[in-house]
Amino acid sequence: MKLDNENAFGMIGLGTMGSNLLQNIADNGYNCAGYDNSADKVDSLNNLKRDTIQGFSDLKTFAKSLKSPRIVMMLVPAGKIVDNVIEELLLVLEKGDIIIDGGNSHFTDTERRNISLKETGYHFIGMGVSGGEEGARKGPSMMPGGDKKAYEIVEPILKKIAANVNGDATVAYMGERSAGHFVKMVHNGIEYALMQLISETYEILKNGLKYSDEEIHDVFKIWNEGRLQSYLLDITRDIFAFKNEGESVALVNYISDQAKAKGTGKWTSQAAMDLNCPIPTIDISVSMRDLSHYKDLRVKASKMYPSDDNLQYDDKGKDYITALENAFYFSMVSAYAQGMHLLFKANEEFKYDLNLDLIAKIWRGGCIIRSAFLEDIFAAYQIDSKLEHLFLDDFIHNNLTKCIAGIRTIVSDAVMQGIAIPAFSASLSYFDNFRCASMPTNLIQAQRDYFGAHTYELIGKEGVFHTIWEINNKTEQSDLIS
Repeated sequence: MKLDNENAFGMIGLGTMGSNLLQNIADNGYNCAGYDNSADKVDSLNNLKRDTIQGFSDLKTFAKSLKSPRIVMMLVPAGKIVDNVIEELLLVLEKGDIIIDGGNSHFTDTERRNISLKETGYHFIGMGVSGGEEGARKGPSMMPGGDKKAYEIVEPILKKIAANVNGDATVAYMGERSAGHFVKMVHNGIEYALMQLISETYEILKNGLKYSDEEIHDVFKIWNEGRLQSYLLDITRDIFAFKNEGESVALVNYISDQAKAKGTGKWTSQAAMDLNCPIPTIDISVSMRDLSHYKDLRVKASKMYPSDDNLQYDDKGKDYITALENAFYFSMVSAYAQGMHLLFKANEEFKYDLNLDLIAKIWRGGCIIRSAFLEDIFAAYQIDSKLEHLFLDDFIHNNLTKCIAGIRTIVSDAVMQGIAIPAFSASLSYFDNFRCASMPTNLIQAQRDYFGAHTYELIGKEGVFHTIWEINNKTEQSDLIS
């Protein structure tokens, strides 16, 4: 259906994501234009032979095809390329036009671009997009932030192309300036943690319990039908059922164990450290991807420190899989809770005006970390919009408490058998320290004061104190001698 002679939406970057998103927009009744400096990608778009989609190799002609105010979205690699594209766009756009960065840009870059474009008279939206190529085509989850008036103009289009959960589109205005890209960054950090937890579960099932691929598939299939239902478990179940033609073994067994990353998990950890907000399950998941790259070192170490063949799990029945399910639920909750706590802290620091319930709401569909548990997160923030940490919600508290025995069993057994499950372990240690009214960090304060005169506070006494520790030690020693 062609609405008029001008295009309502323009896309820079016609890779799989950009092309699929344009087709999604066209499916919903809008004329749209795409630009790419690759003639092949432009030809591929035009070869779709759709009246409502036009591909251009010339940026000026592309811009002229758009109705005012022009809406131009970039789906290009993060970093300098985004700045270069913006510079080129400013030569062909006019003040009042809207530029959307839909890539995985670092939030500090979005902050800078927001200020610069506002000063020059352009509207700018930094928007996280999740869901992969399938989501782009059928309905992603989108996290726009920045110029609110500009968002109100593009909102009708975004709502039509987003995924839909219970009648709600999985897109909403996140907040001021770089809020959209910060939220997407945290989404990706949680994604790292969930993927690491699933891989550690695989490790326990395969190398601990000696399950076959078929048995592992069945475990994930059953879990995905209950409270653990999620997109990531959904695809993991399918992975363990996939075999190349003529093969008797699942393809996953032939894939290299060196995991790639685009950096958004690392950014999440860096931002959390800057905000003094602990997210250890996410941190260790980033580190394990990094460790996977050191294949040669790991092979050498495996020969120097071989596994003890005498160590093995006792015969574990259905009850043990229940314990493992409880451990996974416990750690999954911890990963989401750490991410949401980081958003809470960022909101305080950066004044984004985030609504955590709204974030949970739009993550329920379209995005990579969509899961049944997000309904519980959404409910928690509906009850208390100022909830600082998900562990403090009554419903989550009750469910976590029931899983404590399971996570302790799984972690302790894995340690005894020499199976590495760092994300499970980090989730448990985070919980045990979180619920600790008195951590042993008083000793760290004493040590800091001893070697650096950094001072300390005393329990129940106002003020800041410093002690000459070495002199006191000598005095104590002489007293003991006398």
